[in-house]
Amino acid sequence: MTTTKTTVTPQSIKQLHYLAASLKAPRITEAATRLADQARDANWSFEDYLAAVLEREVSARNASGARLRIRAAGFPAPKTLEDFDFDAQPALRQQISSLASGAFLTEARNIVLLGPPGTGKTHLATALGVVAASQGQRVLFATATDWVTRLTDAHRAGRLPNELARLRRYGLIIVDEVGYLPFEQDAANLFFQLVSSRYEHASLVLTSNLPFSG
Repeated sequence: MTTTKTTVTPQSIKQLHYLAASLKAPRITEAATRLADQARDANWSFEDYLAAVLEREVSARNASGARLRIRAAGFPAPKTLEDFDFDAQPALRQQISSLASGAFLTEARNIVLLGPPGTGKTHLATALGVVAASQGQRVLFATATDWVTRLTDAHRAGRLPNELARLRRYGLIIVDEVGYLPFEQDAANLFFQLVSSRYEHASLVLTSNLPFSG
């Protein structure tokens, strides 16, 4: 029995390029071309082939979006959970693994990472932020001092309510180094407004060298 392989005409390729460009999905052309022979050789159904092509496009688009969100988050340096030395603090492994599922974001819960300098609080906060961005969440990172400066500037310009409303659209805000410098009363009030505005609405991750009672 002889199997005849279908050939793709230049007109079909041209049409594919046009349709992919119209959909603003240029990677579809590459995926369709790359998978075509594999689909023919394996006798894929039309539905299987279409699903495989679209899956490649969605995966590439998600990866691109994650890179943009990570870049926009303002991390001092990208960190991952895989880079963290859990052997030095094995008790953290299960807790952090649970947090990396992203359930705390869905439930708008907060995370407080406490410990003396050098224990990896900023690393873990950043890594959880990277995970959140990869899961589709908008993330912002800054030190507590930088957050207070940002809120103070907004307050002086008469746009603090607008700034707080804008920040609520971020699924995760990370406040690093709480307590390294003491807040004055006005700064503490502004910081409280930031925390209060996100209560049961969106998540915060805070790092501090203070005890929890502080």
